[in-house]
Amino acid sequence: MKVTEQQKIKDGGLGRKLYSVRESYWISYNGIRTLRYMFKAKKNKEMSSKFIERLMLTVTEVNGCAICSYAHSKRALESGMNSGEIQNMLSGIMDDVPSDELAAVMFAQHYADTRGNPTHESWQRIVEIYGMNRAMGILGSIRTIMMGNTYGIPWSSFFNRLRGRADPRSSLLYEVEMMLGTILVPFSVIHALISGLFGRAIISF
Repeated sequence: MKVTEQQKIKDGGLGRKLYSVRESYWISYNGIRTLRYMFKAKKNKEMSSKFIERLMLTVTEVNGCAICSYAHSKRALESGMNSGEIQNMLSGIMDDVPSDELAAVMFAQHYADTRGNPTHESWQRIVEIYGMNRAMGILGSIRTIMMGNTYGIPWSSFFNRLRGRADPRSSLLYEVEMMLGTILVPFSVIHALISGLFGRAIISF
């Protein structure tokens, strides 16, 4: 039986390569470009808080971010999800996902599995199912939590290291490198704003 990256993480925290400084730059860039679509979809009641939190818990489960799991479990409870639903989401179990949200949740899983490089076909399917406005809200939600996971993993691992419970995928050198790499975030924000002014594509393949 093939062991997935997610299973390797669960079985000892090994297998899934953590995001590099270079990847974190582009994850931030993409997140900034689509953040407003998440807020817009929520404001227009095209996406509920529960829907958004399901997507975020799904991505967090794939990436294995401890601090994001804690933060978004709390937010999911506040949105109305019960503890059983949340635990299932953080275990990769989709039994409780409403049928009309399942395709989006599976896309979120695929997006994280491919490190932010989904297939064109998978994106087109989301647009077909949900329409462009909701699809952009879904993408914005996924990319927002990807930003959180990217930096949440090294920060939470660093503080857990001080308590003797570091992420086994990580190292002190990696954590320091990623924390210093946050100085690039303002540049990714400027880059994203410039791309928006020039009408660059929101998602490419």
